[in-house]
Amino acid sequence: MRRRLVSLALVVLVGTGSLAVGLRATPSSQEKAPAAVPANLPTADADIEQFLLKANVIKTRSAGKGITNSVRATLSDGVLTHDAHIQTIDESKREFRTDSGTEFNFRDSWSFNVAAYKLDRLLGLRLVPVTVQRRYRTSHAAFTWWIDDVQMDEADRLKRKLQSPDPLGWNEEMQLVRLFDQLIYNVDRNLGNLIITKDWTIWAIDHTRAFRTLTTLKTPGNVARCDRQVFERLKALDRATLRRELSDYLQTWEIDGILKRRDAIVTLIEQKGVPGLFDRRRKWQ
Repeated sequence: MRRRLVSLALVVLVGTGSLAVGLRATPSSQEKAPAAVPANLPTADADIEQFLLKANVIKTRSAGKGITNSVRATLSDGVLTHDAHIQTIDESKREFRTDSGTEFNFRDSWSFNVAAYKLDRLLGLRLVPVTVQRRYRTSHAAFTWWIDDVQMDEADRLKRKLQSPDPLGWNEEMQLVRLFDQLIYNVDRNLGNLIITKDWTIWAIDHTRAFRTLTTLKTPGNVARCDRQVFERLKALDRATLRRELSDYLQTWEIDGILKRRDAIVTLIEQKGVPGLFDRRRKWQ
């Protein structure tokens, strides 16, 4: 993969938007009433990765109303047919201006989606759908498993004033989403790219504008509490592990930024003492 020339980023008054800072819109097709979920879907990350890597693209259409030309594709390996979200965006700008402010040394890249997935799994969060690197036509791309059984996104939930049947569990998941966004310095989290399935599982999608190189936290107040197991994994992160898992997608200074922000997050949680930790209610098989 060609190396990206990214100098130290400075973010000033960066706002939120859909699928990107400011005015981008999130893929609306994840928000619509879902079709029936296919039977016998793979559940293990490794199996989903292999499907995304090897299945043939048999049909494509626009992923929604975003401006990055992302694609919703139907894939098939002859046994399983399932959709994926394909993003090929890979742009750099010295300055990127929106109504909310200016970001210097701006980067918008598909590769950050893969990095977010891999870091999510290192921490045991399981908030980010399985994502792999693969070529799409003539470009490198991120192929992300299309989440089934979506009932709405967070914007729609708030508009409809709906509440999870498990408010405590919901609050835990949202606290972990916010913590993760601080760790990866996500300048583009918005209500449209938090999607909610019928069982009230939250999935965080679209991280193409994350992994800024700033070493401080974007919004320290968003670091409130953390699951105990996730916290132990967070503390155990080291440069060697991150380089092994992420060096194909992040530059050295972007990895260094993760570690500096990790240190800040750990300090904040430890300052809170016992109230800063919880045992997560969401479980997996």
